[in-house]
Parts: sequence; structure tokens; C-alpha cells
Amino acid sequence: MSAVRRVVVTGMGIVSPLGNRIDTFWDNIHSGICGIGPLDRFDVSDYPARIAGQVRDFDYSDLIESKAARSMADFTIYAVYAAIQAMEQAGFEPDGAGGWDPFRSAVHLGNGIGGFEVVEDNLRKLFERGPRSVSPLTIPKLITNEGAGNIAMRYGIKGPALTIATACASGTDAVGAAFHAVRHGQVDMSLTGGSEGAITQLAVSGFCRLHALSTAYNDTPLTACRPFDATRDGFILGEGAGMLVLEELSHARARGARILGEITGYGATCDAYHLTSPNPDGDGAMRAMKAAIDESGIPVEKIDYINAHGTSTPVNDVIETKAIKRLFGDHAYKLRVSSTKSMTSHMVGAAGAVEAIVSLLALKEQFYPCTLNLNTPDPACDLDYVPNTGVEDKMTWALSESLGFGGHNGALVFRRYEE
Repeated sequence: MSAVRRVVVTGMGIVSPLGNRIDTFWDNIHSGICGIGPLDRFDVSDYPARIAGQVRDFDYSDLIESKAARSMADFTIYAVYAAIQAMEQAGFEPDGAGGWDPFRSAVHLGNGIGGFEVVEDNLRKLFERGPRSVSPLTIPKLITNEGAGNIAMRYGIKGPALTIATACASGTDAVGAAFHAVRHGQVDMSLTGGSEGAITQLAVSGFCRLHALSTAYNDTPLTACRPFDATRDGFILGEGAGMLVLEELSHARARGARILGEITGYGATCDAYHLTSPNPDGDGAMRAMKAAIDESGIPVEKIDYINAHGTSTPVNDVIETKAIKRLFGDHAYKLRVSSTKSMTSHMVGAAGAVEAIVSLLALKEQFYPCTLNLNTPDPACDLDYVPNTGVEDKMTWALSESLGFGGHNGALVFRRYEE
């Protein structure tokens, strides 16, 4: 049997409520800054939820030409912008420049909702002015695969260009699929991550009707997302993208790449239980985490940190805590867990990829990010969630998990890179 191929990360890019460059984003995570604010993209006076994690101060024109952007939905613009950052950091240029083979490379992009704003804009045109008013770019802009397609076209990537749609687990599952493609020799490099741009009237209305969003803290958005706190009442909708360049280790070494971290395991399961609620016993989440750890070839006691799904919903946080305790036993009380959604908001299809970036940076910088607004602990959530202030401490292994509508569970294990 051939040796297991090690998979490393050589580039990262971000568009988020906490900044649109990796350095800015990490500085804000490190400082415990919250990117949630009033939702001002449309009139929300009749909406029960009136706050969001919006991307702000975003000028894509420094990296994306205006002509190209006109054929993209928001989620695609975010993905392409973050992808360019990641490829630049990795030292790759289009069409193989920088030491990569376009035919041995891939795109794996997670997305949950697609171009919702394109749907809404063109439905208005259809109902107000008839079918001839609908833009001919409606379909190419709104469908979820166009993010991956645009990235592949920009860089001339000729291997697989795949879109993973598993709701809030999409980003994690996309990175996991990319990891397996590199690990098993299908490709030598994948540009992977997740993207979402669905802070629209229809999306916010729909999530409100599900009673999924926070409605109690509209006047205090900085304290609205409070994972694992007894006073939590729902998640805060966000947007943005996180992208990573994954490479086989010898491929990265051969070109002298700077290695940012290593991915060692991925697990995915389905609850097969309910459209929007996780299984109360936490079995699916537990099995996804176990599969990722098993593939890493380590005992569960090696994990130092879990970047939790931690949505700040009454149901999720208790079940996720239960899953962690089922898998880790006594070690659950020795490791640290945090939800950085308390700062970023819930970026849906982008969430898992952004949290993979957080986990890798946490390992690199030896820093445990905090869970903001954890002031009234829920008795059912009794682990160390790094409340309110991050912690400088040693860390070798980290795990990130995502749970999505439809019962999708994904988990990734990361190791601090060592030669």
C-alpha cells in the first residue's frame, strides 16, 4: 500500500463581517470583536429579526474587474475575491504559473442557497413588467455551481470543479471533499472553501418564519449571538466567503511554499431525522467527529480545541454539547470549545470554511478564540467554552464541526504543521 499523502494548507482568503483580508479578520477574532450590526440592506421595520452579520466596506474592484462582476451573484463575488487572496498567498497564478498543473487541480466550493438576490430582483421584474424584462444572466448568476465555475475559469483549473450543498455544513464538506481528493491522489491541489450571500428579504423572511433567528436583541446586536448561554434565542444570519489552497505536502515543498497548517481527517454523516432539527441524542455529530479523528489516526484525548458549530439556538447548543461529551468522555472537560459565530454571525454555506481558517490560525498562533456573550451559563452546556476572552496556550490538534439543515454533519481535524 502506498504511503498516505499528507495534505497541507498554503493559502487562505476571506470576505466576512470581520474584515475582507486574513490579517484584519484574525486581528478581530483575536481581539474578540463582534461583526454583527443593524440589518440595513432593506427596510426591516416589519421583520422580527433586524440584525445581521453583513459584509461591509467591501470594494471588490481591486481584485475583480467590473465587467466580470456584472455576471456574478454576490456569493460568487465573495468566493472569487477570497479565492484570489488564497491563490496569491499560495504563490499560484492562472494557467499553471507558479508551479501547478491545471489538469491535476480542482475546485471544491460549498454553498447553501445560491444567488437569492438574483431570484428576488428578477421575480420583481417578471411580475411588474413581464417575461421579457428578466435578465438573460438570471440563471447563470443564481445557480449554486457558478461560484466554482467562475473560480475555475479565472485560474484555468481543468480538473473537477464541484459544488457541495449541505446547508450549514457546506463549507466543511467542501474542504473535506478537497482533502480527500488530494489525500487519495486524485489531484495535487484544490482551491476550496465556502461562500454565501443571502441576506435578502426572502431569506430573512423564511428564517424568521422558521423561528430560527434571534429576535430578542435587535437593539443590542453586539451581544445578540450568545452560544451556550442560557439566554440565547436564535442565530444571526451572516454572509461572506472563506477559501483555502490545499496541496499534497511534497508538491508544496517542491516549490518552496509556506505551509500554514495541515488537515489530517474528515468525517461526514447524516442524522436522517428531521428537516431542521438535529437528532436529540447527538449521534450524527458524534459519529462525524469520530470519523475525522479516526482518519487522523489519533486518540480522542489528543484534541486540544473544538471550533463548535455553536449557533446560539436553544436546540443546537445543548445537542452539540451532548455529542462532544459522548465522544470525548472525561476529556470533554479538559479540552477547550468555542463558537466564533459569536463574532462572525452564522455565514451558512461559508461558515465551515471560515471556521476551518479560524482553527488553522488558532493552531499557528497558539491561541484559543473566545465565545463572546457567554455570561449566564446554561446548566446543560457545562464545558469550557472560552467565555468572552481568548486564551494564549499550547495547541497541537484542533477539530471543527458543522451541522446543517437536513441532518448533515461534517467535521475536520487539523494539526499544527511540523516537518
